[in-house]
Amino acid sequence: MRVVVAITGASGVRLGEKFIEYLPKEVEVHLITTKNASIVREFEDKKIEKYQNSNIASKIASGSFLVDATAIIPCSMNTLAKIANGIADNLVTRVASVAIKEQRRLLIAPREMPFSAIALENMLKLSKLNIIVSPPILGYYSDSNSLEEMERFIIGKWYDSLGIKHNLFKRWGE
Repeated sequence: MRVVVAITGASGVRLGEKFIEYLPKEVEVHLITTKNASIVREFEDKKIEKYQNSNIASKIASGSFLVDATAIIPCSMNTLAKIANGIADNLVTRVASVAIKEQRRLLIAPREMPFSAIALENMLKLSKLNIIVSPPILGYYSDSNSLEEMERFIIGKWYDSLGIKHNLFKRWGE
């Protein structure tokens, strides 16, 4: 499986890092970090190809470069607005635009609270295009006892949405 992960400048960069950290080893990762994102640490056991957000001519910007899914974690409101309005002025928004036009799985994790009416309209617009809009919302029924367990639950729900097998949390009734 091949996955593009974009980490933008919203709070919650740690969730993007953990999303990559927990991926099965056989998942090929292509990572984009924006200028405003915190510096992403190196991941020891992962083969990660990194891209500059300004490089809109990179291979992952093309619809002919096949990926199984794209995840933007966290997704800033600026990035969300650009994607919702078809603005592809950097690699993150270009990759999202390609995912939309090629009808590939795209997950965005908006990270702001409370959401403004504009942000909600943008999320609705994307949801109607079958984009997975999945803010990192706590699942209290997950029986988590720590922040790390809660993060594993949220990331596991994202993996479920993208078709990535995992055992990050105990499922209901198990």
